[in-house]
Amino acid sequence: MTNQAKEDAELRNTAAAAKCRAEYSFPPKLSGWEFFKSIGSPKYIVAPMVDQSELAWRILSRRYKADLCYTPMFNSKLFVNDPKYRQEQWANLKDGLGGGGPNDRPLIVQFCANDPEYLLQAALMVAPYCDAVDINLGCPQHIAKRGHYGSFLMEDWPLISSLISTLHKHLPIPVTAKIRVFPEVDKTIEYAKMVVESGAQMLVVHGRLREMKGHLTGVADWTKIRAVRESVGHLVPVIANGNILYHADLAQCIKETGCAGVMSAEGNLYNPAIFTPQHPESWKLAEEYLTICDEHHTKIAYIRGHLFKIFRPSLAIHTDLRSRLGLAESQEEMWEITREMKERLIKDAEASRLSGESFQDRVDEKGFPILPHWLAQPYFRQPLPDESKKESKETSVKRPAEDHVSTNDEGTLSATTTAGDTDSNKAKKKAKKTKVVPNLCHGVDCRNTHSVTCVHQRCKGCCRTHQREIDSFTCASHPVRSLQNQETPSVDVQHEASSSVVA
Repeated sequence: MTNQAKEDAELRNTAAAAKCRAEYSFPPKLSGWEFFKSIGSPKYIVAPMVDQSELAWRILSRRYKADLCYTPMFNSKLFVNDPKYRQEQWANLKDGLGGGGPNDRPLIVQFCANDPEYLLQAALMVAPYCDAVDINLGCPQHIAKRGHYGSFLMEDWPLISSLISTLHKHLPIPVTAKIRVFPEVDKTIEYAKMVVESGAQMLVVHGRLREMKGHLTGVADWTKIRAVRESVGHLVPVIANGNILYHADLAQCIKETGCAGVMSAEGNLYNPAIFTPQHPESWKLAEEYLTICDEHHTKIAYIRGHLFKIFRPSLAIHTDLRSRLGLAESQEEMWEITREMKERLIKDAEASRLSGESFQDRVDEKGFPILPHWLAQPYFRQPLPDESKKESKETSVKRPAEDHVSTNDEGTLSATTTAGDTDSNKAKKKAKKTKVVPNLCHGVDCRNTHSVTCVHQRCKGCCRTHQREIDSFTCASHPVRSLQNQETPSVDVQHEASSSVVA
């Protein structure tokens, strides 16, 4: 960008900020710890989660002791340019209602961006209705790589500094940031210092690398979070994110990192009461959430995604309800499934009590509590199978002594005869055709093979069910067209706005 272009952009930014201040009244802009105290020194924080930290979920989470909530991540460019996207992401913003109004506070709105001017325009639209604007520097998903935002800005420090400093200079409310760590502690510390020096007034540190996602999520590194807190914690509040499965983990995280608060994403999704010592009956949480949705319009896809997570342990047992939930297209159907699940879980709990079954002090092989399936509980993501062991197992199938197994150019297994065979045996045993080892579907108890082009490594039926469960319709081989069309107004919007649950 030329100097003249920078000057022109600065003039536009100054004018836009002045217009916002003229139309709305704002309290004095606070910084760092003063800002943190002004919003109640929040200790328990609900993370920004695409399509999942919507208003209804924030209301439910606040009932269970969440001190601060983030909106889902919004795409700043789409938020500015597309009124339909803006209305879908934040209903009634154009009417000045701003999310849930005064009952939905304190609230931080998160944007992804790679253009400072678009980011400022989007931030000014929401500034009157929230307490701060957060910049997503942590999203690890492929859509973020294609869109050049989130954690894929980690190597572009000048751009990150420009994004933050532009908001810090012109926005009438504070700017905050959410980051991931580098493999090296020293680089992570320097990165955090740059973010704070650029103007971030609160820093959330997700203790995982950019590569740690999905089945490769692994364990967050609290030692790196502590190192960041020790380096910049005297300037701004540092919030820890990662490894929160149970309520007890919150206190342990604060103890080990020294952070001012803890943010929960998946832990909150599977048990919205995680900020309390409770593990409520899942059907009670589902009924409470649906009642909130009756009062505040919520997209069916969001509701379906939340119910899949709340009921996850029970759906593995009552599989017919899992299928019905995946196909449900109305709120009434969601209620019917929830009521039926409630009846079944009450019977399950009573049968367990009568049988004398006890879950007190029961733990699994890793020492985690074993809870009955009718209670809300964390989800332990299973690692992908070890492909080397899988191949070893497949090649250990017994064969005649004269056969030798080798790998051909296509990487498939083929059987050929050994040099020790007699001519007559060779005549009888012509080279066998290539034997392709089937790729088993990763669906539960499914013995079908999966398509080589399926991104979820499932057969058609399991893949479509899985897409409904995770509320992400990204498999081109097994499209769920009706839901894709319902949830995405256009290909461009989907390309720009889609992302995973957790940044």
